[in-house]
Amino acid sequence: MEGGGIKSTFPSYYEILGVAVDSSAEKIRRAYHKLAMKWHPDRWTKDPLRSVEAKRRFQQIQEAYSVLSDQRKRSMYDVGLYDTEEDEGYFDFVEEMVSLMAQTRREEKQYSLEELQTMVNDMVYEFQSEPLFQNGPMDMKFDLNQPVDWPY
Repeated sequence: MEGGGIKSTFPSYYEILGVAVDSSAEKIRRAYHKLAMKWHPDRWTKDPLRSVEAKRRFQQIQEAYSVLSDQRKRSMYDVGLYDTEEDEGYFDFVEEMVSLMAQTRREEKQYSLEELQTMVNDMVYEFQSEPLFQNGPMDMKFDLNQPVDWPY
């Protein structure tokens, strides 16, 4: 993905729509409409060979626009954290993380590892208090000085 995300062999949503990463919502909308008109499958019904490609491209254009036209999804996509399979709770948590990172950049303050640890613990505590996690306690502790051993 472009815009700070994970690199992949697939074109980024920005590339699909032919716009720059810093494009305005209006520019993205105009690019979408232009491409959607060009690649709409109904326009290619008389050419069976191009019909399959048109359908594929139209789906890519639709997907790219659905993410880039939604500011919340676009923010997640830009930092490489957007996943079409994730649920809203995950988006809320990551959005909070992105917001805190942006706030920290604006403050231009250097935080110690202990201060960062406290911030993460506070966020996890707040996140656990959401109704989704009311069924049972979760003991999550993070030590920024230790490498992460992911369970998969």
